[in-house]
Amino acid sequence: MSARSVEVLATGPLCTVQDQGRAGSEHLGVPRAGPLDRPAAALANRLVGNPPGHALLEVTLGGLALRPTAATWVAVTGAAAPVGVDGRAVGLGRAELVPAGAVLRLGAPGAGVRSYVALAGGLDVTPVLGSRATDTLAGVGPPVLAEGQVLALGTPTAPPAPLEAPAASPTGRPTGLLRVHPGPRPERLGPRGLAGLCATSYVVGAESNRVGLRLEGPPLGLAGAGELPSEGMVLGAVQVPPSGLPVVFLADHPPTGGYPVVAVVEAADLWQCAQLRPGEPVRFTRAR
Repeated sequence: MSARSVEVLATGPLCTVQDQGRAGSEHLGVPRAGPLDRPAAALANRLVGNPPGHALLEVTLGGLALRPTAATWVAVTGAAAPVGVDGRAVGLGRAELVPAGAVLRLGAPGAGVRSYVALAGGLDVTPVLGSRATDTLAGVGPPVLAEGQVLALGTPTAPPAPLEAPAASPTGRPTGLLRVHPGPRPERLGPRGLAGLCATSYVVGAESNRVGLRLEGPPLGLAGAGELPSEGMVLGAVQVPPSGLPVVFLADHPPTGGYPVVAVVEAADLWQCAQLRPGEPVRFTRAR
């Protein structure tokens, strides 16, 4: 066991290692990966004194339990899950010192979906194609966390931020209103174009995951033939499959696809897709 490491005692529904992702590998058929709520992940790293690129944990709906082998500064951001150290409640959105052998536990958040846990020094897992991010679509990068796993920690490079740190989420709670730009195939929406997409109300579907935010509601009627020759996909692409129900592509999206992309979500709004729960409303509005 490394001199500085952390043992995984429980993982909850899904816990992955993420860093800034492996953008630039799409030509190899590999998604970018990386955290879905990038502002929350960046904040967690800043709070414990890590550079932005250090690997941390993305926790879906709580349930994580960790035990460090040495005293370690830890910060939890994103979805506001209750956090405890050996049963003592600790704060969100601030650096907390977890003693050696103590157990850090995250409960289920009352709102939002994904929390981020940064540890001073970052997670020292083996990089793949220049990144330590877990890609759930192609299976590239470190595997999904499992109970009993031991993760090595890097050497801290800076002190933690002062205790008067910002809130757990630097962006607040999601509103479900996503700004969009025209995609390469807006003509597939018919004469109304983006106005038709923006006039439709949706809710988040239960099948949503790190690959895409799947929406439920009135199907869109598409003009023209169905599938297209495969073309490159981008983060935030709003793709419309034959069902007529849009999918917003997220960090683990496939690099190519054959269904029309009618819009692209504004990058600054993509964090909401990480935190919207099944059944919560989603509307599109044209970016200005």
